[in-house]
Amino acid sequence: MAEVIDILSLVPPALNLRSRHLWLDYDEEADVLYISLRKPQHATDSEMEGRCIYHYDGQELVGVTVLQARASAKEQ
Repeated sequence: MAEVIDILSLVPPALNLRSRHLWLDYDEEADVLYISLRKPQHATDSEMEGRCIYHYDGQELVGVTVLQARASAKEQ
């Protein structure tokens, strides 16, 4: 049941996204979470801020890569 509550906590922020589709991939070995707002995710530019890499196609955010995802989740 705790997993359901965790998933439900994602609903409000997901509804605030411009994109109506969201793809998540987690690489457990590397502890990296890949969030894509568009498939295929074609980025023309990327910016790193802390543990996150933001991927843009022009001015549009198309994805986020979260490094050290487990540590990032614990900080929340």
